[in-house]
Amino acid sequence: MDIATDRPLIAEAYGRTDPGRVRPNNEDQFAIAELAKRMRVCQTSVAGPGERTDTAHAHLFVVADGLGGYAGGALASRITVTSIEECLLDSLKWFLGARGPEGEEVAKTLQAAVEVADQQVLDEAARQPGLRHMGSTVTLAFHHGRELFVAHVGDSRAYLARGRGLHRMTSDHTRFAELSRRGRRPDGEAAERLRHTLTNAIGAGHPGVKADIVRAELEAGDRLLLCTDGLTGMLTGEEIAAVLAENPDPAAACDCLVERANERGGRDNITAVVAAFRVAEPATPDTRCVSK
Repeated sequence: MDIATDRPLIAEAYGRTDPGRVRPNNEDQFAIAELAKRMRVCQTSVAGPGERTDTAHAHLFVVADGLGGYAGGALASRITVTSIEECLLDSLKWFLGARGPEGEEVAKTLQAAVEVADQQVLDEAARQPGLRHMGSTVTLAFHHGRELFVAHVGDSRAYLARGRGLHRMTSDHTRFAELSRRGRRPDGEAAERLRHTLTNAIGAGHPGVKADIVRAELEAGDRLLLCTDGLTGMLTGEEIAAVLAENPDPAAACDCLVERANERGGRDNITAVVAAFRVAEPATPDTRCVSK
């Protein structure tokens, strides 16, 4: 058995957001965060380090696309990202493993964070009547060890790239996608309009959001892409797969994806977060703990 297959995976990640070539403002937001347990010893009679940090390899990635015009959209996406950060950075770091019952708890925690974001956007909209329909999409991923969880609302997307293949992990929550899944795919002007008609969103004047939760087992060499529809509206899945395969460095991949989308017209704000996963190096033993 290859011992490396049992080691946790660590992630190198990079994100970029761009207003595109048409819209003067950017209503997209993103976040990349590393999670770890930490204990600070304030007082003890036992000699030892004053601070201990867990070696768990966990990350949180988020993208959000605001709805409702610049004032409302930018505010809604900002509230969405910050509220999810606040909810999850305290909760998810306590999950040392995501298998079995703990995996179920991770999924519940992600759903709860999405519901908190939904309520905060609705509460802020209620305080500002002119923004009562503001809302946001959100696609977020939690990585720990070799486990990946994705929570999704709206028409931003998550993709998992393996080799030169690309697997789409999310389904768009739009009227167009809903009709297509029923075998009634619209065309013409109706198709374009329905592509932008969301059936599930954070806020947007409708409480009761429900996130799709997807779980996957990661392999070394996998790459995760979270992106808004400003990217997927300009590039095909095949083109995205080629960029990820040809650019193993996350920063180079993000830059190339954004530049390609702008070259195609950049009709919307463009945001991409790319994470590349590799095997963690084995921990070096502490010489103070080695027996002679």
